[in-house]
Amino acid sequence: MEFKVVAAATGILLVLVYAFGSGIWVSSSPEWYSTLKRPPWQPPSSIFGIIWPYNFVVLGIASFQVSTSLTRIENIAWLVFFGLSIAAALAWAYQFYIRHNFALATIALGLTALLTVPVLYLTFRASLLMGILLVPYQIWVTIAATLAWGYLTRNHGA
Repeated sequence: MEFKVVAAATGILLVLVYAFGSGIWVSSSPEWYSTLKRPPWQPPSSIFGIIWPYNFVVLGIASFQVSTSLTRIENIAWLVFFGLSIAAALAWAYQFYIRHNFALATIALGLTALLTVPVLYLTFRASLLMGILLVPYQIWVTIAATLAWGYLTRNHGA
């Protein structure tokens, strides 16, 4: 099988793992989550229902675009950084919703935001349009990292 097809399929598979994995943990304890003190800059819940589907669709399309436009080394770099950013995002979901460990959750989302920077850079190299479409994801994970810190500072021992 051609490398570009494998790279595209791997990227899309990572998006599916991200979407389903985080969905399982995020929906695991709604009662507990509703008792937390929220940071004042947290967007309304309706925004979450819009931004996450958008992010997942754009990430899937970016996976395809990157696989067809970049070199093999750039593809591998994109997949490595993307995979690591997803692992960090899933670690956040697990630490926050399952373990209720705000400190590790905050670190995990900070790492997610940092690891997404090279993903965004390489996506821009593949396609200006896809890079622009992926900017909201970078903004979102950065906001999410600040929200994780906000939950950490407001919910000691929750």
